[in-house]
Amino acid sequence: MKYIGVHVDSLVDIARAPAIAAGLGARAFALSVADPARWKSPAIPQEQIDGFKQSCLEYGFSSRYILPHGRFVVNLGSPESFKLKLSRESMIDEMRRVQSLGLTMLNFHPGAHLKKITEDESIKRVCESLNIVLDQTEGVTAVIENTAGQGSNLGYSFEHIARIIEGVDDKTRVGVCIDTAHAYAAGYNLAAEDSYDDCWTRFGQLIGFEYLRGMHINDSIKPLGSRVDRHASIGAGLIGEAFFHRLMQDGRFDNIPLILETPDPGLWQQEVAKLYAFEQNS
Repeated sequence: MKYIGVHVDSLVDIARAPAIAAGLGARAFALSVADPARWKSPAIPQEQIDGFKQSCLEYGFSSRYILPHGRFVVNLGSPESFKLKLSRESMIDEMRRVQSLGLTMLNFHPGAHLKKITEDESIKRVCESLNIVLDQTEGVTAVIENTAGQGSNLGYSFEHIARIIEGVDDKTRVGVCIDTAHAYAAGYNLAAEDSYDDCWTRFGQLIGFEYLRGMHINDSIKPLGSRVDRHASIGAGLIGEAFFHRLMQDGRFDNIPLILETPDPGLWQQEVAKLYAFEQNS
């Protein structure tokens, strides 16, 4: 069974997130638990925490299908010692926020070398950062999101992600989220029928489906291998509708959150319904 969701804008009142997602016909959702553009945010009020938990129960959302998204300012591979320290502290704070909400995952972008150190050195810093973060938190899995490889971003290849996982001491608390638009822009041809299975076979060999905790399902404005991150609505980009039909028919992606981050929230309810229809139509 597929669990389609949306990224709910809930910073004003996190307790509203489950109701918003349910209203769009979603069975899963993502949210921010802190301001994505700031290193620090005020604590989540206890009444919002209590309201969020109650609302999840009311609308039938399990923590397994809720994938919070981490702050964009965090760079666990930063070449700058002060920014690296801030990034680690910020992610520790977010992991604790996630746990306070009764959730079990935090999705994050691995970081960037900023052309000041090598990729290898930056990946090593990501691993060191994750070990520090996991050592100082509990109960929450750090979920690595692949990137398009724009600028000096790490994580654009399955090899990068595999190396990060290899460098994490507690592998029970690390997972992966694959963004389809990022993968396509990074050079993984998910769109073509003859290469669809090749891409996922490579994922299975290098990383392993046991680490897959969720997906961001987006079409792409930019072409294959462009290394530019620009999302499109489902079927309105260069990946194309046929890919999403194949994905919804593919049992390897059952029972994980499949989160829309497409650019027009006004289409989300329609896109959720379309994807569920693809699941039913073989």
